[in-house]
Amino acid sequence: MTLPVDLETDATRLRAAMAEDLAARGVLDDPAWRAAVETVPRHRFVPGFYLPGEGRNGQGLTRWQPVTARLDHGRWLAAAYSDATLITQFDGDEPDWGNPAERHGGAPTSSSTLPSLVVRMWADADVREGHTVLEVGTGTGYSTALACERLGSAGVTSVEVDPHRLERAASALHGCGHTPTLAVADGLYGYWPEAPFDRIVAACSFRAVPPALVAQTRPGGKILLTLSGWLYGYARVLLTVAGDGTAEGCLLDGTVSFMPARTHAAPAFGNPAHWAAELPGEARVARHGPERITAATEEAFHLRFLAQSAVPDAQLATVGDALHLIDVVSGSAAALTPDGDGGWRVREGGSVRLWERVERVLDAYDTAGRPGPETFTLCVHDGGQHLRHPRMPCLPLPTP
Repeated sequence: MTLPVDLETDATRLRAAMAEDLAARGVLDDPAWRAAVETVPRHRFVPGFYLPGEGRNGQGLTRWQPVTARLDHGRWLAAAYSDATLITQFDGDEPDWGNPAERHGGAPTSSSTLPSLVVRMWADADVREGHTVLEVGTGTGYSTALACERLGSAGVTSVEVDPHRLERAASALHGCGHTPTLAVADGLYGYWPEAPFDRIVAACSFRAVPPALVAQTRPGGKILLTLSGWLYGYARVLLTVAGDGTAEGCLLDGTVSFMPARTHAAPAFGNPAHWAAELPGEARVARHGPERITAATEEAFHLRFLAQSAVPDAQLATVGDALHLIDVVSGSAAALTPDGDGGWRVREGGSVRLWERVERVLDAYDTAGRPGPETFTLCVHDGGQHLRHPRMPCLPLPTP
């Protein structure tokens, strides 16, 4: 693709400014990664994306405005070189960027991750020259291009479950002179033809560590991925794989979240009112309110993941002032309502007392001194996957 000289000149200037900003914030300590950021033209990987518009529609849904060079060249190029995540797809529907339309609401299913996080991921995984790397989730291909620039294309394999996404990414990568191994494949199963790998880095999240990723990592190799679940609790973990096929690693700090692998996405649960109608009429006083896991704080972000480990099949729904926990696997449910005095009351029904399980985790967390994520270790052994802490009960992850 031949681009106007002024576009390339402007893009070069904006790349340099973005790299300078990331370096000033301590993101680009490695000169090799900085050189990659200054070289890879991100705008070629995002010919179109969505940005939130002003206000909401009549149903209260976010208005997502399409942004392309044809619609608004300046806005498109400035956003391409901003440290922001750019949504490129909703609900698995591939947009027609030649004639894009505004979207109302929807679940993002593909994006170009903000550059600071992309670089942080490669750095956190301790990716170095000579490593062979598997990237799970090619997306737009921008992250893949940075890895190719740093390691050379021969050391990079990237898989993407969406064939349309991969086709666009491959075109952009090849147009920039990068020829990594690309494949349409479900990252849940890694990519056996190119295994084993020194490093595996996932740009999507999983409910538990996929066993195939552990099996495809060389002894001493590392896996960086984000764990998530149906409560939308997240935790990043860096695992080191041992010679016996087990893996262990500490959770990493921060509030990073990724879209779930499509086969790990939460199922629809129906109408919360139907679930609440089946609950017993008598309510008890809740020992902890839902704000412990829903507040916009780092501690609540961490606690939501711990709580999710105790009720892995539960989902949250808010209706008015009430918060509902719904478990489509066991058929259990709980409803929390404010009591008017700053406290909460809870009704629970089914074989699993969902909020009681959450409260036990919160009790243990408080008793342990409210430990941070980096004090927890994830152990992946033949017996399953468990989150361990020296002062808290073991928390199992869902069976992969």
